[in-house]
Amino acid sequence: MMMKKLIFKTGLYVFLILISMECIVRISYLSKDNPTRFVDKFKVEKWVPNQEGYSVTGNRRQNFTKYHINKSGFNSYREFNPKKNRVEVALVGDSFIEGFHQPYYNSIGYKIENKIDDIEVYEYGYAGYDLADQLHMIDVYKPTFNLIDYVFIGVRFENDLLRGEYKVISDRMKFESPIYKNLRKSKLIVYSQNIGILDPIRNLAGRLSSVGKEKTNTNRVSIIKTPDKIKKMHLKYIDNFKKLVNIYGFDKERFVLLIDENKTPVIFLDYLKNNNYKYVDFSSTINSSKKPTTLIYDKHWNNHGRNLIANLISDYILKKLNKM
Repeated sequence: MMMKKLIFKTGLYVFLILISMECIVRISYLSKDNPTRFVDKFKVEKWVPNQEGYSVTGNRRQNFTKYHINKSGFNSYREFNPKKNRVEVALVGDSFIEGFHQPYYNSIGYKIENKIDDIEVYEYGYAGYDLADQLHMIDVYKPTFNLIDYVFIGVRFENDLLRGEYKVISDRMKFESPIYKNLRKSKLIVYSQNIGILDPIRNLAGRLSSVGKEKTNTNRVSIIKTPDKIKKMHLKYIDNFKKLVNIYGFDKERFVLLIDENKTPVIFLDYLKNNNYKYVDFSSTINSSKKPTTLIYDKHWNNHGRNLIANLISDYILKKLNKM
């Protein structure tokens, strides 16, 4: 009888503690809101339109910003409505362009608009986009992009050229399954996951699931990247770039790559120059800054870093406009 009471009281206390912690996380807004994603009829993965919420990063809410998903399904303070009699710019990229780490009303696009009169900037940013995602989207949204004067495409050589054809990435869409949606209803679970509390449990589950399975030989020597392997890998990435351009095309007059030269091999830079691909390098500007350009807990650009990127893009556009 005493044991039953002990179990009951223990269970009750644990339940009340969890409820209290859930309330604390919600009241203090320690956990981020998770916008819903979907794949549209053109097989473009993006956010469900007309959502608002707060992006929270860090275990003490070091970064707390509001996002706004517009009618086109992207985080932006404006709608995308290009016209022939106006200058428009598109920023296409991953989470650095998406900008959940910055209030949507103070984005890179907004900063550019403040530097150039009579211009509209459309931010097509989505976390996880690679070049295949980006060129596919530009192609299927061709009626819109044909009206846009300048299109800046963010490319990180080390992870944006891993494939030479586009397919919807099913792993990202699993987060919209019923089980994940129900788990996200608990802010305590989302918060615990974000700060790493659940990592040991997940790792343990992974080890248990592998019990009895044949282990693969992970000889350290076999995974060392020799110069020949690195060169072969770089050539493969360049080949993927060529394949994507061959499939979707690349308007060399309007399209501009946004890259970090310090993290881009010379062989690819030479290929771009020899084939007349325009690009803007932000490495020297970011690296020469006396003030920090990234968040203290994250490699995404902070407000100062975004100012520098906006200045680079603005200078490029102004030079082009002044030549017209």
